[in-house]
Amino acid sequence: MHDSIVKRWAMIAAVSASLSACATASEPNVSTAGMPGALEPIHAAAFTKDQAVFWVSSNGCTRKEDLIPIVSLQGGNAVITLRRIDEDKCRDNRAEGVELKWSFEELGLKPGSPVSVNNPYQLPQT
Repeated sequence: MHDSIVKRWAMIAAVSASLSACATASEPNVSTAGMPGALEPIHAAAFTKDQAVFWVSSNGCTRKEDLIPIVSLQGGNAVITLRRIDEDKCRDNRAEGVELKWSFEELGLKPGSPVSVNNPYQLPQT
């Protein structure tokens, strides 16, 4: 199982690097004051022309509906802040986390829009 996790993360890193033109290079600094829920540390994020993909921690019950992506504009570019609105109270810890996807349409963005992430990165627990 460890090998499959390592291969998955290597693939995510390769995809993220190949898609770096879709994300802005600077680190966003959007205020999270007043946003609902809690700021969610993420394991990874990647963007295609019309989709945002995040890997987040899970105790076994995390679903897309448990998080809310908040899109802010900074210098004309979209900044996504992923917020957890429902706690995952399950006890089946998934070290690799779970993959959650939002289309750019769901986020109110045009395909190919430059985006960045406002969340801290956290390596998966091993």
